[in-house]
Amino acid sequence: MSSGSPLTALDAPALAGIRRLNALDTVRARIALAVDLGLLAPGERLPPAGEIARALDVGEITVRRALVSLCDEGVLERRRGRAGGTLVSPRPATGRVPEIEAYRSAADDVHRLIDQRLLLECGVAHLAASNATPAQLEELRDLVARMDRAASWAEFHTCDERFHLLAAAATGLPAAEEQYGAVVRELYRYYLPYPMEYLRESNREHAELVAALTGHDPLKAVEVTRRHVEVLHRTMFVGLMGHPAARD
Repeated sequence: MSSGSPLTALDAPALAGIRRLNALDTVRARIALAVDLGLLAPGERLPPAGEIARALDVGEITVRRALVSLCDEGVLERRRGRAGGTLVSPRPATGRVPEIEAYRSAADDVHRLIDQRLLLECGVAHLAASNATPAQLEELRDLVARMDRAASWAEFHTCDERFHLLAAAATGLPAAEEQYGAVVRELYRYYLPYPMEYLRESNREHAELVAALTGHDPLKAVEVTRRHVEVLHRTMFVGLMGHPAARD
């Protein structure tokens, strides 16, 4: 047996493609790819730069520079006035952000990360159904309510990350929290902006999971978790590329 960690098989893949990108390029790629796939619609207003920075785990100055560059390239546009802000161009340019290719070429790695998350998160759900404290359950319910009220994909994503990491903490096992957290944070490097109607649907599954944890029902918790994670193979960009609804 190898002298390394017994959990080496669960380690995240190298993901060398996007690790060659700096923070500015990752923001440019994620927003531009969301526009290319129709997840951000023509004319849609983007959230404030500070919200985007928190959701994508980068600095606000980096986000502002990325937005300016995407405006220069015709993907986005800047409007002044009270109804202004940064919006997707009415006819956004495509094929002008070469950094997108690092994401497209990482499809196999992303599918492996989804499978790793599925394996770990089903275990998390099973244990949390037995070990979650009343305070943790209350915080999970509060996060579900906040995601229902979220005004933007950026605000939703920040709460979504907290929700899943808190569910891992509710297992009561620091090792489980560490292993799961490493995989989910790596996968979040690939998340794109999504339409709010899709995110609201996802949040209904969050509510189902909290109900299962509150009822100490590990089988129901695992069943909800399996549905919640498996769908990522189809709904993340790796499943949407080539989808009929996506732009050429």
